[in-house]
Amino acid sequence: MRDFIYHAPTSLDEALSLLEQHGEDARPIAGGTAMVNLLKQNLVYADHLVGLGGVPGLRGISRSNGDLRIGALTKHREVERSADVASAAPLLAEAYSRVATVRIRNMATVGGGLSHADPAQDPPPALMALGARVVLASTGGTRELPVEDLFVDYYETALQPGELLTEVIVPAQAPDARAVYLKFLPRTEDDYATVAVAAVARVENGVCADVRVALGAVAPTPVRATAVEAALAGQPVTPEAIRSAAEAVAGQVDPLADFRGSSEYKRDMAVVFTRRALEQALGLGR
Repeated sequence: MRDFIYHAPTSLDEALSLLEQHGEDARPIAGGTAMVNLLKQNLVYADHLVGLGGVPGLRGISRSNGDLRIGALTKHREVERSADVASAAPLLAEAYSRVATVRIRNMATVGGGLSHADPAQDPPPALMALGARVVLASTGGTRELPVEDLFVDYYETALQPGELLTEVIVPAQAPDARAVYLKFLPRTEDDYATVAVAAVARVENGVCADVRVALGAVAPTPVRATAVEAALAGQPVTPEAIRSAAEAVAGQVDPLADFRGSSEYKRDMAVVFTRRALEQALGLGR
């Protein structure tokens, strides 16, 4: 690991000023569960680390106009155990409960995990299926971005130099919506998935009134399965319609082969688990 200068700002303005001042030579660090490993392996170089632990106002979960607002420094474990999250978006509580181990979830932060942009993480598909947005701040102001637009390539995000992810805004699940998160694990419960699927759906009079589907671990970024959604929208909910719609996901994923499976195997599993998630979300499964 290379030597670096550690900064400990005590306000968001100070943190943003440091990031702007040092540009690409600076990296923010919060829980450190990802950043420390990247630094140790020399996969990331930083002459300046900007520690966010002392910055007030970036941690906590609240409700505002029906939305959940989750600060970037909120720990994964806090999301998993939050009564507000369980009430407004139980899908999110489920996804965060599936991340690695309790030890990791007690350290890893919501903003850090999203900024890390690992395509196999559990939270992004759930956030995408729920229509969540992120707030990005810089010395020039703030902007909001749908979570699905945050990820642009393998471990790359739309964050600009000097920007910091400060908050996640999650619309509450509709009261009549079903939601499911499925994760296929080839080895142990704390492993990364071979494929993961989140689905949120509403059925009215036997017809699919609304559906959102997103997948993780099947492409260089998490994937919003818009072809699946389009195939089901307004259609009667039948096993045949679900099976046909799930097949459409094969054209939207681009899996990387690794020791969890070949790209062909992962593509097949994406179809299988999309079908299973849809069956549950649309009320035909267990």
